[in-house]
Amino acid sequence: MSFNSKDFSVMAYANGFTLWSYQTADAMATVKAEGYFNTTSPFARKGDMVLVTADNAGIVSADIISIKDVAEDVVTASSILGVAA
Repeated sequence: MSFNSKDFSVMAYANGFTLWSYQTADAMATVKAEGYFNTTSPFARKGDMVLVTADNAGIVSADIISIKDVAEDVVTASSILGVAA
């Protein structure tokens, strides 16, 4: 599957920082892959965080993804918790 904007929502916003929530049936490895969050480029900003709930080998798991950079419709993100993909 791919990113679904209907499952991407704001949990909190303050001082230019947004905490997002994203729940998906995609594998955690897919969510962590380069380019997965590119369609969020009009909304996400450097420093934002995304609480992700995804599939991890048939078990639902969660991770926190940090938005490292947003440039020219490319979102660079990385795991903060390092949950196995």
